Amino acid sequence: MILILTTKTSILSKNRTFVVNSNKETLITLPEIPTSKVAIKLKAAAETLVKKGHPWVFENSITKQNKEGKSGDLAIIFDTRKNKFLACGFYDPNSPIRIKILQANKPANINAEWFANKVQEAYNKRIPLLETDTNSYRLIYGENDNLPSLVADVYDNVLVVKLYASFWFYHLKDILPELIKVSKAETTVLRLSRNVQKEKKQFNFTDGQILDGKLHNEVIVFKEHSVNFSANVIHGHKTGYFLDHRNNRKRVGELSKNKTVLDVFSYAGGFSVHALVGGAKEVTSLDISAPALEIAKNNAKLNEFPGTHKVIVGDAFDELNHLAKANKKFDIVVIDPPSFAKSATEVDRALASYKKLTQLGLKLVQKKGILVLASCSSRVTSEVFFNLVEETLHRNNANYTILDKTLHDTDHPIGFKEGAYLKCVYVRID
Repeated sequence: MILILTTKTSILSKNRTFVVNSNKETLITLPEIPTSKVAIKLKAAAETLVKKGHPWVFENSITKQNKEGKSGDLAIIFDTRKNKFLACGFYDPNSPIRIKILQANKPANINAEWFANKVQEAYNKRIPLLETDTNSYRLIYGENDNLPSLVADVYDNVLVVKLYASFWFYHLKDILPELIKVSKAETTVLRLSRNVQKEKKQFNFTDGQILDGKLHNEVIVFKEHSVNFSANVIHGHKTGYFLDHRNNRKRVGELSKNKTVLDVFSYAGGFSVHALVGGAKEVTSLDISAPALEIAKNNAKLNEFPGTHKVIVGDAFDELNHLAKANKKFDIVVIDPPSFAKSATEVDRALASYKKLTQLGLKLVQKKGILVLASCSSRVTSEVFFNLVEETLHRNNANYTILDKTLHDTDHPIGFKEGAYLKCVYVRID
């Protein structure tokens, strides 16, 4: 199988040679490793979950398998009792989640046409967002868009496709043309997760590779509800930026006129910049990473604003303690930490950290001010997180009003329980 990148443009042909734009002619030969179908039967409990639409089948749920599966193979799951089609999905020998479901309960041919329909369905969900002054969005959100282990983000006219499983190497030829067509991207960048990078030796793909078009600058400037930001699509974290908090950033910006704002774990300054553009008098960005704060300052400079932007480099817990001891107060305090619980064993420690941050934030908010607390730990449910925040406020004798509780923005749809990770609560301290 050959993927030809040349200076002209074509579409997917019958022999599946894919010709796209490129700044120079190159030749990438896809591995001559055929994919096949693997027949699978599951335990009763796993069958039930699949019928209900859950996208994961774990290795220990498999009771029968007609042959050893390889990455890129299509697993066909049969109902144990009726011996009829139940579901199909990608077989992943490199993960305890052995099968990642593509379609359940109704047979389908998993081909270029099927992928095209899924990409179009995903795009249609994002249309309301794209009717705003926003040109950055998540086009594909993995399992939640029925395309497991695949993320596709758009920054202006650049499409960034990130693979979280090696089985996508065998199927890029079917889905990539539609991703480019629907997003109208002029340039396409490939990003690979760390696990996939370890497996890439048998392929001719590399992290940060330009698959289509020309990239004149790896830093792309884009708009988020009229506010300018930048993303490094080659070396930036994830695909270059975090798009999931977009609506919360907009909300903070709307609340910030003539206010003082503290943005904790600010990273590239998402909340900070919206607050500045929203008319904040003074915004302080706090993060442990000096390079991240440089990005935050540069993002701020992409916009016009009347207020002052300050930065604090340091550990959030330490610096919040210092500010509290100095009796520093802010009208709005935003605390949006990274995931504290990447495994089940870390949940208790994560809850303790959220409790501590709530206590520290409470000390720093002016009377009638607003405390914004967020969590992106999928292992901590929204119910647990919101309850913990309120319990902590009660125990600290706070008089407060819950203004709002939010989850994912529209381009991060929740398709199954484990796909929900983001939650945010707005608290007015009365």
